[in-house]
Amino acid sequence: MTSYSQRLVILGGTGFVGSHLLPRLSAAGHQILLLSRNREKHRQFGVLPGVELRSADVYDRATLVRCLHGADAALNLVGILNESAGMQFRKAHVDLTSTLVAACREAGVQRLHQMSSLRAGEGASLYLITRGEAERVVRASGLAWTIYQPSVIFGRGDGLVTRFLALLRMLPVLPLARAAAKLQPVAVEDVCAAIEHCVTRNDGIGCSYELGGPEVMSLGEIVHTVCAAAGLHRWIVPLPDALGILQARLGEWLPGKPLSRDNFLSLQTDSVTRNDGLGTLGIDAQSFREQLPALVAPQDIRQSLLDSARSRLGH
Repeated sequence: MTSYSQRLVILGGTGFVGSHLLPRLSAAGHQILLLSRNREKHRQFGVLPGVELRSADVYDRATLVRCLHGADAALNLVGILNESAGMQFRKAHVDLTSTLVAACREAGVQRLHQMSSLRAGEGASLYLITRGEAERVVRASGLAWTIYQPSVIFGRGDGLVTRFLALLRMLPVLPLARAAAKLQPVAVEDVCAAIEHCVTRNDGIGCSYELGGPEVMSLGEIVHTVCAAAGLHRWIVPLPDALGILQARLGEWLPGKPLSRDNFLSLQTDSVTRNDGLGTLGIDAQSFREQLPALVAPQDIRQSLLDSARSRLGH
């Protein structure tokens, strides 16, 4: 299939997924305008070929219209897992998506790539509810859209392995809420490969891709696997929901919010694919268990382990 070099405007590209996606899109020859609240905090992205980093208020429609003029497509990677005093789920997911859709129409940009979440619109958590509302805005937009719906994402700098590894190293006993919740960890490289495929080939218009790895695991299995891979000996104690919600309330007051009540509600909905979006795109999903040793290794040997794993898998 023919590949296309695109002029892209990316929102939320300085986060976890964006930090892995930007180098791929740059290497593929795309011209990228990366919008950030404060470009000085993310100057490392500006050294990538073809990437312009610009400070902008992405919640301001007029600003977005100016930034979008002349672009071929917009990529919305903005998302939050917890609310804060200055940012709520509805603002980050629904209001921003609505503003971006309106700005795309005004600027004449027809193509929109939207990051969402597996099981968006299901369950009781505001995170999933607002992700679902944002998807409805995109589907009703009249634009040529593609939606990406990953399960929990793992990789260098993630909020999964990194978070639990820190807790396991700090605590001899780890109480675990919603330990039986089912997840399908997907590698950030595979999520980025899916987006790059659709951007570069101008493919997947009108499609939603459920993105999950090859293993369906309970949260308890994931934490036990991280613990074993790190060579730690810890007691991981599954909590009944009555204690789990109490842990979530307490977690909201801790630095970094290791667990919130909305996280707890999200875990009540299993994050497992019904359709193999990666397979549809011709992407072989990477194994969480096989990639994990490189993620928990000390920094000085992590790269060699990553290179070895990629060599074995043919990546």
